[in-house]
Amino acid sequence: MQTGAGDAKATTKVYPGRAAVVSWILFDWAVQPYFTLITTFVFAPYFATSVAPNPATGQSLWGFAMAAAGLAIALLSPVLGAIADASGRRKPWIAGFGALLVIGASAMWIGKPGNPDIIPALLLAYAIASVGVEFATVFNNAMMPTLVPPERIGRLSGTGWAIGYVGGIVSLIIVLGFLAANPETGRTLLGFTPLFGLDPATHQGDRAAGPLTALWFIIFVTPMFLFTPDYPAKRRLREALREGLRELRESLSSLPRQKSLAAFLLANMIYTDGLVSLFAFGGIYAAGTFGWHTIQIGTFGIMLAIAGAFGAWFGGKLDDAFGPKRVITASLLILLFAIVVILTVNKDSILFIPVAPPVPGDALFAGAAERAYLVLGCLIGAAGGPLQAASRTLLIRLAPKDRIAQYFGLFALTGKVTSFIGPLLIGMITAVTASQKAGMAVLVVFFVAGLGLLAKVRG
Repeated sequence: MQTGAGDAKATTKVYPGRAAVVSWILFDWAVQPYFTLITTFVFAPYFATSVAPNPATGQSLWGFAMAAAGLAIALLSPVLGAIADASGRRKPWIAGFGALLVIGASAMWIGKPGNPDIIPALLLAYAIASVGVEFATVFNNAMMPTLVPPERIGRLSGTGWAIGYVGGIVSLIIVLGFLAANPETGRTLLGFTPLFGLDPATHQGDRAAGPLTALWFIIFVTPMFLFTPDYPAKRRLREALREGLRELRESLSSLPRQKSLAAFLLANMIYTDGLVSLFAFGGIYAAGTFGWHTIQIGTFGIMLAIAGAFGAWFGGKLDDAFGPKRVITASLLILLFAIVVILTVNKDSILFIPVAPPVPGDALFAGAAERAYLVLGCLIGAAGGPLQAASRTLLIRLAPKDRIAQYFGLFALTGKVTSFIGPLLIGMITAVTASQKAGMAVLVVFFVAGLGLLAKVRG
């Protein structure tokens, strides 16, 4: 009896303390401004409306840059994940790719309005930052199973996403309230003149979103490096490369026999492409449809992020209670409903029913169509957080535990291998039709296909 008790005790896994978990959660807080400020609500719409020749051209160029970065991420993420599993280390990879995020985001400052010569360099900087943030996230995700017991993974993932959304809200308030001003009034959303003498006429407040993102990441990722334990090193880099590639080949060859896991990875590939494209082009679409500028788009972003934080937190509880597959299914249905209705919203109509358009000088979001877009955006935020959080917990439940980083690499692969297709299709259709609405309509196909494949997943 004593021996049995001793054996049970010996095999009980010990998890790190609260400081390690909280520090890991802060990674989501550290990287979220990149998605909130640069890809969605501040810099991308600014690029489309003020740097590019016109919003449709800006949307297509931004889509092509997203496609290029997505292709690079897709090709390299499973290989790097396999190497990380073989080497045993996570933090060095997070540090290296985090540096790319810092460099690329900082370079956004060069994006002066009305200067087409700067567009190629600006899109290259965006691609570099995108590669950095996505790869750093792969290795951060792979640390999750070492932090909490399996029955708490859903809550950990949901809390991480929720905290990330809150970080995005705070960073957005800083930009809108203190840095980015309306060029006509010279005042920020809170009525202040911009800090540090930032010039509204040259949109220095919008451009400052890049350097702020870089500084924010450096500050808030530091606790993870200090307090969250890493795996010990197993092999040297050359040996890890050889072993990792061998294990990756084995994993890929075994996927046809793991039908549920394969179906999930394929579903993730498709619906993640749709979600990323929806978030990336939502602000650009609003800028072209309603003529919104940074203040309106940023305010919309704050509301969407609040909905996303609540959705991710509540979704994490639902994940542990009902399982991640049900959470993903419900999220996809909400997203599908929202995008279909958005396609019927114009400045002067909702669901093809005429409404009074906004009048210059009216209060913020005075138009009925604008308010409808706000509601639909909040639905997207509330569903997007749980979708992403539950997806990574479902991957943890389905994947072999000794190859978790490798499968997170495959997870990132399926999230990125076709990620260039969504932006590319949006960019091409928008360019051919000169219609933002036609470009966005392709997202309906992604969500419907993702739902169909998810039905084949055991969960």
